[in-house]
Amino acid sequence: MPSPAPTIPELVQLAAQTCVDLKAEDVVILDLRGVSDMTDYFVIASGTSDTHVRSLGERVQEALRAAGQRPTHVEGLTQGRWVLLDYVDFVVHLFHPALRQFYQLERLWGDAEVVPLRAQGAGA
Repeated sequence: MPSPAPTIPELVQLAAQTCVDLKAEDVVILDLRGVSDMTDYFVIASGTSDTHVRSLGERVQEALRAAGQRPTHVEGLTQGRWVLLDYVDFVVHLFHPALRQFYQLERLWGDAEVVPLRAQGAGA
């Protein structure tokens, strides 16, 4: 019998853990349910350079593709300053540190609950 498809919270954790594994900084998951109708979750992380941000974007897409997910929209991958990966139910924001500081998404969405990152290998 095939494995069940991953849930949205599991996919969000996969995206966040991929960022952690690739040495992203300040990885945060925001639960936007009840705060916004736009999407259910944001995954926010910072890379240390444009190249690092691009690499994070590519690797997150690879990890989620292996889980059967493809983004409906991708922005900023070429520049590597702010990469946005839109998976409808969740959006991954990967920032160069200066842009993350400028836009302050965590402050903008301050009413959202911060979801703890699950330890690697932990169950759902």
